[in-house]
Amino acid sequence: MNNTSFLRILAVLEGISYLLLLGICMPLKYVYEYPDPTRPVGMVHGILFIAFLIWVVLVGTDKKWDLKTYSYAFVSSLLPFGTFVFDKKYLKK
Repeated sequence: MNNTSFLRILAVLEGISYLLLLGICMPLKYVYEYPDPTRPVGMVHGILFIAFLIWVVLVGTDKKWDLKTYSYAFVSSLLPFGTFVFDKKYLKK
């Protein structure tokens, strides 16, 4: 498995963890006053977020991405569904 393939996997996992955190854990915590799942899901999301950014730098350096592509990658990690769009637009070729 090469770095690009691993980045694609990280992009999907990071996106799923972000959606779980925002769509399930946060409503459970603030609407239903049930905060228990927020901590483990948040921890997993944080680890995947950092790993995604590290692999963006590794793959970007290897593929000689320009600043625009790096910017899309970093911004995509902050937006819901962003990593899925980044994967489809820049990594799936």
